[in-house]
Amino acid sequence: MISAAIPINEKFRLEALRSLNILDTEPEKEFDEITALAALLCDTEVALISFVDKNRQWFKSKHGITTCETPKEFSFCAHAILEPHEPFIVNDARKDKRFHDNPLTEIEELVIFYAGIPLIDKDGFALGTLCVIDSKPKELSQKQIDSLKALANQVMILLELNKKNNDLEKVQSKLKKRNESLKDFARVISHDLKMPLANIITTTDLLKLLLNQKLDKESLEYFEYIKTSSFSMSSYINDVLDHYESETLINNKPEEFHINQLLQEIVDLLSIKPDFTINFPKNDPLLTCNKLALKQIFFNLIGNSIKYNDKDQIVITIQSSEDDKFYYFRITDNGMGIPNEEIDTIFELFTTANILDRSGNKGNGIGLSTVKKLVEKLGGSIKVSSEEKVQTTFDFSIRKCT
Repeated sequence: MISAAIPINEKFRLEALRSLNILDTEPEKEFDEITALAALLCDTEVALISFVDKNRQWFKSKHGITTCETPKEFSFCAHAILEPHEPFIVNDARKDKRFHDNPLTEIEELVIFYAGIPLIDKDGFALGTLCVIDSKPKELSQKQIDSLKALANQVMILLELNKKNNDLEKVQSKLKKRNESLKDFARVISHDLKMPLANIITTTDLLKLLLNQKLDKESLEYFEYIKTSSFSMSSYINDVLDHYESETLINNKPEEFHINQLLQEIVDLLSIKPDFTINFPKNDPLLTCNKLALKQIFFNLIGNSIKYNDKDQIVITIQSSEDDKFYYFRITDNGMGIPNEEIDTIFELFTTANILDRSGNKGNGIGLSTVKKLVEKLGGSIKVSSEEKVQTTFDFSIRKCT
């Protein structure tokens, strides 16, 4: 017996197979009808839809046997996928040096005749076979082989449909969560922000009316400034909600820029005071990615590092590195830290650590949730580690744009 060689693209082939989420799933009528038809057309005792995993071959559908899987080292299908564009036919396994002493040729349900059509996905990876098996030597006509090929194509169509359905379910689940978040977001905006602003505007008008005879021109202008600013903030809140819905940042085209230039823009926006020290990356790498989205991520994280810091001298250190596919960033501050019991929920929308910021205010739980969403939309991930009263470190990555 000769075990099949490992395909040169085995790592990617296995990734393609597992991306279908088909392994170890329950039997399905559509697949079982194909194996029943294959056995009928080829006049064989057994027909299988077999997938070649790392150490086994697993049967999505089986007609004529009860076994669910066999070791890969004994697998006929493992040989078949090595020649993905040709039918793999063994008329008499006992006379073939690759199989003559294979345990599958000596068990009660003998594998003497085998014919397999590789199942090839849209990227050219052979994932397994549609095969027919018999316990006696046999030959197939060209019509039977062509019929098996047609049925193998139907198997791949079913697999692609299953994958699309699974992907749609995931998208629907994400959309449902997104819609729920939007609903909560709108509720918080309207209740917690718009109503107080409306009260400010109304109160301003009342005060102007009551004190009209006692106020000079400059005082009246201040009242008008309060009212104008309140309207401006109300408009800004509406813009934020529109921006959240449209996901404009994620749709921006990639740009080429130096990271320290981006960080300097953020420092200017935050109006950093003398008691703040921000250490930029020493290598100042040239990046190609969604600049505005990355800017928003850094703006939120640096802003948090400043707000939640109880030290006389705030120190923030930013580091950067990269590999072939990702940019990696680390932001470390010497702030208040995050309680251990809050670490696991810190990125959830409207969830805040039970600590007050530098000004004695409590956060709204939107910023870090937005950061996590942006990072994941950019193909990366984010994590946090912290030691209370000492420091907090955020590590995140984003995928490079090509």
